[in-house]
Amino acid sequence: MGEKKEGLRKSQGETKKLLDLSEISLTLDTYDDIFSDFDPRVYSQRAISHDLLDELKRATRESKDQLHLTFIIPREKRKWDEEELIKNRLQSHFKKHYIDMIGQVKKLKYQGYGMSFLGALMIFVASIFYGSDINNLALKFILTLLEPAGWFTAWTGLEDIYYTGRELKRELHFYEKMSNAEIEFLSY
Repeated sequence: MGEKKEGLRKSQGETKKLLDLSEISLTLDTYDDIFSDFDPRVYSQRAISHDLLDELKRATRESKDQLHLTFIIPREKRKWDEEELIKNRLQSHFKKHYIDMIGQVKKLKYQGYGMSFLGALMIFVASIFYGSDINNLALKFILTLLEPAGWFTAWTGLEDIYYTGRELKRELHFYEKMSNAEIEFLSY
């Protein structure tokens, strides 16, 4: 009985040391806590839980670039053969979204700079004809609309680059960190 208690204390001490080294530690009741409740597929194809993603985003905000993620699960519910499938599924999910986010950031920059340039061009065209004696009512109407449309288009493009781009870059950074994270499972 004394040896059993000593072994339990030693095991708990090793677990505490590993948890201290881990930047993110999450306790699970079962492996299903990692995945969406609505997805009945096998672990290698199953959708990741939004609750887990939200918790990871919150936990990684102030972390370093290289992460160590530890899932703690009851010893009697552990299935070592499935843990490798789950690790691979998580890493493929994070890598896929990281690549998708790179594309979204590039597209946003391209569109934002394009809109800003188009807006500046509209303002330039309106300023060329500003103060001209134009008798054509349709042309006057178009030029009257061109200047505010130019300002709106230019500022919307810059807003997309700055504000929306900043949010997308946060997401990109999260998926970059998570795609390089070391993932392990421990028992309690």
